[in-house]
Amino acid sequence: MGFFDNVKQEGTFSNASGANGLHYVVLQVTLKEKFFGTGSGNLTELEDVINRQASKGYRLHTISTANGGSKGLGGGDRIQATMVFEKIV
Repeated sequence: MGFFDNVKQEGTFSNASGANGLHYVVLQVTLKEKFFGTGSGNLTELEDVINRQASKGYRLHTISTANGGSKGLGGGDRIQATMVFEKIV
């Protein structure tokens, strides 16, 4: 992965689930508005995060969202989704 791949990854979701043996994991995903049209341009990324945690034996316990705008290049709204996953024991 190059520098720009790392920047993109750090800007879209956290990697807090790297440690083993945790009973709860908290992750955040930033949903970005599509460049053209309406709706989120990266819902599949949110789905991937949830499925990746499920494959590790976690279930989605809680999800909350916060809305934030962006005035940078490309503009568009950002929705910060914070998810708590619980280990299935």
